[in-house]
Amino acid sequence: MPPAHPFDTSCLDDGEDGDKLKEECGVFGVIGVSEASSFVALGLHALQHRGQEAGGIVSHHPEQGFQSARRFGYVRDNFTSQKIMETLPGPLAIGHVRYSTTGSKGQTAIRDVQPFFGEFAMGGAAIAHNGNITNANALRRELIERGSIFQSSSDSECIIHLMARSLQRTIPERMEDALRRVEGAFSVVAMTRTKLIGVRDPLGVRPLVLGKVGDGWALSSETCALDIIGGEFIREIAPGEMVVITKDGVDSQFPFRPQKPRFCIFEHVYFSRPDSILGGRSVYETREAIGRELAKEAPVDADLVCPVPDSGTPAAIGFSLESGIPYAMGIIRNQYMGRTFIEPTEQIRNMGVRLKLNVNRALIQGKRVILVDDSVVRGTTSRKIKEMILDAGAKEVHFRIASPPTAWPCFYGVDTPQREKLLAATMSEEEMRDHLQVDSLRFISLDGLYRAVGEADGRNGAQPQYCDACFSGEYPVEPADQIESGFEMKAAE
Repeated sequence: MPPAHPFDTSCLDDGEDGDKLKEECGVFGVIGVSEASSFVALGLHALQHRGQEAGGIVSHHPEQGFQSARRFGYVRDNFTSQKIMETLPGPLAIGHVRYSTTGSKGQTAIRDVQPFFGEFAMGGAAIAHNGNITNANALRRELIERGSIFQSSSDSECIIHLMARSLQRTIPERMEDALRRVEGAFSVVAMTRTKLIGVRDPLGVRPLVLGKVGDGWALSSETCALDIIGGEFIREIAPGEMVVITKDGVDSQFPFRPQKPRFCIFEHVYFSRPDSILGGRSVYETREAIGRELAKEAPVDADLVCPVPDSGTPAAIGFSLESGIPYAMGIIRNQYMGRTFIEPTEQIRNMGVRLKLNVNRALIQGKRVILVDDSVVRGTTSRKIKEMILDAGAKEVHFRIASPPTAWPCFYGVDTPQREKLLAATMSEEEMRDHLQVDSLRFISLDGLYRAVGEADGRNGAQPQYCDACFSGEYPVEPADQIESGFEMKAAE
């Protein structure tokens, strides 16, 4: 089972929405190794937490040309099949794991699954995209009016069509030309017959890293995927950088107008795996630092600190170390929970959380418990957790949240509920405490979060160091499509 959040009930057969934010996808590519697609499959398996809906791989062999395979479900259930992997030969391949934020959400067609492939005058190219294009609707309208025929509902397909219409001579130049028209967030891994290409948007909202694997090279959303293939992490692709990798090595250029980077701060809090490195920092150590900061900001007299597994664990350890209150695994997750194996009656639906975890009653009974979680989105699962802890005999339940209140939707590659469904959009911290019916509820402050990720002076209000729009409502790129659809931006203060 991929390390999805255990209280995300979206895997239940009743189709109930989960109560956790979901990353859109992960991308991975390799060049210069035999059986490149097998390396990509391993890399995608390590990135499964970034997208569990579907996955795809495109490879190129000098004699057999481009080959592709796209499947619904987990990497392990599809791309471990020898029969499938034999159809993906060659020393060059890219792949993608998906969770839809655009397109037919929850009703994905196989044509929406990346990588996307296009045949151009100078040869074929495939592209895999992590992020969200905020002007995709306007681009799609323009392209359709000019004769483009779209095969999917994904915003990422716009890039292929823009490349097709470009007048530039080479595929990397066409990609550069296309991406200059795109607004929003994009970390792209692409391939031609002989090249592996990586591009990151000027703000560097989503991650992308470069690695060495044997005599070849790899591009990945996270460093943890390099570990699984025995690769060496070389460096992060810089915001606004484009790398073109061939048998001769890595060529780097910066084709976009320079901007102050705004990496997604929620990657540190939740999305990335704790064994990855972001911005030169261990994600695990950052999350532990968040817990320490939270303990300083919101102390409480209690008997146990318990994580909401697994994403709350490092922060809970940090909270325990800073506060001196013992750490305990008060909630145990069923590692083998998949989709419900019985008819999802109302009774079974109500068991959704209990199917995924159980309270360690012997530890909890009679204790004042601090529950540390990474976020509160709609609050539905937080109430279920609280009820389970109280049912197990807890004396008090205190929530400590390792991120500020999520009050605004993300438009840069994260699946977020509409603003009115976000608890923090309509309630104060005190009102949320009453709604959840817990003894206390505290979130880390935005400044505290910035301190935990290494900004000693906290958040620079004039020029924020990270994208924190989901907390602050300050969007570094105007979400043009959403505004066109009626979304109201935060009023200037």
